[in-house]
Amino acid sequence: MNPLSYYRPSRKLETPPLPIESDICVYGGTSGGIMAAVQASRLGQRVVLLAFGAKLGGMTSGGLGATDIGNKAAIGGLAREFYEEIGKHYGKEIQWTFEPHVAEKVFHQFLEKERIPVYFEQHLATVIKEDNQITEIMMEDGSSYRAKVFIDATYEGDLLAKAGVSFHVGREGNAVYDETYAGVQYGGPFHNFQQFVDPYKIAGVPASGLLAGISDQPMGIQGEGDHRVQAYNFRMCLTQRDDNRIPFFEPRGYDPERYTLFARYLATGVWDALRLTVPMPNEKTDTNNFGGFSSDNIGMNYEWPDGDYQTREAIFQDHVSYHQGMFWFLTQDERVPCEVRDEVRRWGLPKDEFTATGGWPHELYIREGRRMISSYVMTEHHCVRRFLVPDSVGLAAYAIDSHHCQRVVLGGRVRNEGDVEIGGGVPYPVSFRSIVPREEECANLLVPFCLSASHIAFGSIRMEPVFMVLAQSAATAAHLAIRGASPVQKIDYPVLREKLLQDRQVLEAPPETLRAPRR
Repeated sequence: MNPLSYYRPSRKLETPPLPIESDICVYGGTSGGIMAAVQASRLGQRVVLLAFGAKLGGMTSGGLGATDIGNKAAIGGLAREFYEEIGKHYGKEIQWTFEPHVAEKVFHQFLEKERIPVYFEQHLATVIKEDNQITEIMMEDGSSYRAKVFIDATYEGDLLAKAGVSFHVGREGNAVYDETYAGVQYGGPFHNFQQFVDPYKIAGVPASGLLAGISDQPMGIQGEGDHRVQAYNFRMCLTQRDDNRIPFFEPRGYDPERYTLFARYLATGVWDALRLTVPMPNEKTDTNNFGGFSSDNIGMNYEWPDGDYQTREAIFQDHVSYHQGMFWFLTQDERVPCEVRDEVRRWGLPKDEFTATGGWPHELYIREGRRMISSYVMTEHHCVRRFLVPDSVGLAAYAIDSHHCQRVVLGGRVRNEGDVEIGGGVPYPVSFRSIVPREEECANLLVPFCLSASHIAFGSIRMEPVFMVLAQSAATAAHLAIRGASPVQKIDYPVLREKLLQDRQVLEAPPETLRAPRR
């Protein structure tokens, strides 16, 4: 069994090979990275796909089997083709819920059919530019890649950052884009503590210090911008089938005091941490964070987006320890009510998923990393259709959704801060200008994942089907830029639009979706 890790340093090649040449280089083995590569190949471009780790598919094959999208009519193109192929596996026309290994199999089938070369464990080190064009990207091991156009399909925006493109990390204040739900948000009732829980090591004694997981930093004021990033976790694939179940185990370095806050919350009679468990085929689940204390490791990821690989590995391991420790606590600690212990013990990791890592997902859910700042920024106003862009490259349709960003003491009690859940279900267009940098910063790069959006708008756009849709559109734009020998910013949008429609992309909200009920 391989150890769980985000990053293992690459061994330097003794004799670095010659640069690998292509028309389009896609950096990021995510769901969208795969779709960008497939689209480029179908358009006749020479393409290479570079994966940071040893697996393909990002969160779609990493445990997120319950497709998050406010309205499935918004999904077209290769993304819909992917879900149709998932359907074929299960004997249906289309399937929106699936096991992780099935998603990975379908992704490999897409790539194998197009004979796309895939390079794994590619850790970006250096970007070489001439004027405003990327000419070559070099990896940690000494290998390098040259292309006419590059696509950054990473969750973190690593290529855009090393290419010198402007970006933002954290939450803007409401005043920046005239938004309502930006910045610090104390008002949300969701995924919060439903009962009073004392925050201090010795109950009622502030001088004793705060329990683990509660921040002692200044909290900020409502609507104010800050550096904080919404929480990460693992999307767990669990099962209760005894013939396919690996029992939860004690992780290395387990510290029960990390869960004293959870024990106090359980003592109030609230037990909801596994409530967001969506059934998947073959008696499996997609289990996500729910409630005041659950799988989100709140406040422990701020350094991830702009951190180096060693920093991210340390954060990754902390999340592994936290999440595995939570399951061990729930099954073993005597502070947990007997009925809760018995319930959680019935669950376990499936033996036939993530077999290389003992049933545990290999992908940490990076809900938000860097966000590019281009000539056009998607904001809250677009999400509620107050503004509609004329240069659509795909639709988003999910609620404005941010997980909590910090856990604080407010009025003498524990409270989570940052959750926003507003609207959803009515599709809206995403601008082409939001997936390309300013031309003066980089003229041959497209960014369909860490696109130009405010924190609040990104919380709606950041869904896996939307990433796949935008990545396909990015590859089509790259193709047109190569064909016309122009910067990506100056391609003819009407020509792009026509080609996207030919390829089954959905660019405008179907009339029936404009009356969709809000979440």
